[in-house]
Amino acid sequence: MTERFNLFSFSGKMKILHLSWMAFFITFVVWFNLAPLLQAIAQSLNLSSSEIKTLLLLNVSLAIPARIIIGMLTDQYGPRKVYSALLLASSIPCFAFAMADSFEQAAIARFLLGFVGAGFVIGIRMVSEWFPANELGTAEGIYGGWGNFGSAAAAFLLPTIALWFGGEDGWRYSIMITGALCFIFSFVFYFNTSDTPKGATYFKPKNIGAMEVTSKGDLVFLIIMKVPLYAALSLLTWKLASPAVQLLGQTTSVAIYALLTVLFLFDSRKAINANREVLTTPVPEVHRYKFKQVAVLNVLYFATFGSELAVVSMLPLFFADTFALDPVKAGMVASAYAFMNLMSRPGGGWISDKFGRRSTLLILTAGLALGYFAMSLVDSAWPLWLAIITAMACSFFVQAGEGAVFAVVPLIKRRLTGQIAGMTGAYGNVGAVVYLTIYSLVDPSTFFLVIAATAVLGFVTLLFLEEPQGHMAEVDQDGNVQLINVN
Repeated sequence: MTERFNLFSFSGKMKILHLSWMAFFITFVVWFNLAPLLQAIAQSLNLSSSEIKTLLLLNVSLAIPARIIIGMLTDQYGPRKVYSALLLASSIPCFAFAMADSFEQAAIARFLLGFVGAGFVIGIRMVSEWFPANELGTAEGIYGGWGNFGSAAAAFLLPTIALWFGGEDGWRYSIMITGALCFIFSFVFYFNTSDTPKGATYFKPKNIGAMEVTSKGDLVFLIIMKVPLYAALSLLTWKLASPAVQLLGQTTSVAIYALLTVLFLFDSRKAINANREVLTTPVPEVHRYKFKQVAVLNVLYFATFGSELAVVSMLPLFFADTFALDPVKAGMVASAYAFMNLMSRPGGGWISDKFGRRSTLLILTAGLALGYFAMSLVDSAWPLWLAIITAMACSFFVQAGEGAVFAVVPLIKRRLTGQIAGMTGAYGNVGAVVYLTIYSLVDPSTFFLVIAATAVLGFVTLLFLEEPQGHMAEVDQDGNVQLINVN
């Protein structure tokens, strides 16, 4: 592919990149239209502090299984169809949330809206089909960073739009606009993109229902790495059944625990059935990949994107409470954290392309730990400007780390990119559920310290990551082996 990387172009691969980040941007505007309007929503629906925190938790929960499912569907049916369908479907719970009249209605709509958070993994596969390995980190970083900026745009613009409409229902009109944007762009994306460049092969997995691995040990590892996904949903169930929330009764919560156990066993069996061949016949070396690469990236995304989701959700309220700011100012100040996405995530991908994936991740993860430690020290005695700079500096390492993680994901196994991105992305949401649950139980300072500690764990795990080298092999529809450069 000889087309030059030109950000100001809107043709060929650059058109795909721009439409992909726009789609992702819209999903994040919709996903994070809650946090900047929380105070107005709480007053309108008469929500308690516990109910507010529950909505934040519900907002990120469904994205855990959704990212796995959407990743599989993307590999099988292609990103064009799947992204368009997701945008169209997500507009419905967005409108439902805007019209909610009670906590229960808002909670159900918010839970369903978590599905829009799966949009990210679709674009990872789309972009990987259009860009060569030496540009992939930069392209994925732009896709992720500029798309992620949707949360900052929501924090900055939605309170202002709500004020323009005015009255008690201003927040409802603001959220309806985001739903309409989601609905309209589903058609724009469908009619203006294609899954691959003309003449290129779109490699599909052998099995849609489970990730392929290439050794017995990796099959065991895959099943073990599924445990935190179900544990996070169990944690959410526990939180919703707690005395402070009481959204679920004891009988219902026990039934959900039982269902999650059955689903885990069913999921594990599907993984075994999909990989039965590796239990009896060794996979040729040229077709192998190491699942530990996926596992390391999962842990890192838990700490990076998981913390971003949690912090973006709580930061407007944190600044409002700590520095006695009104909702509009608090939203604008908090948007500084997400604002860094414009440059830091593309920067993390670009640095990975130029200076190596593993070394870049080591440096950024160390900075992540230090950044959240600094955030734990912020209190009302700090000047507001210094708190903002600290949040932005921390955010740089968080989002550059995310960019560096997804500079590696597409280089592991091309036909499984959607599934790998789905699992890694789901771990980000597992992190968000864990962090937001912790946030509901402790003060903000302890909350930031916990994130810093998990970043240290991520740094240790990263020592086991191997730098992608050489080529990965895929088999086309005619049975021919094609080698894809990963250097």
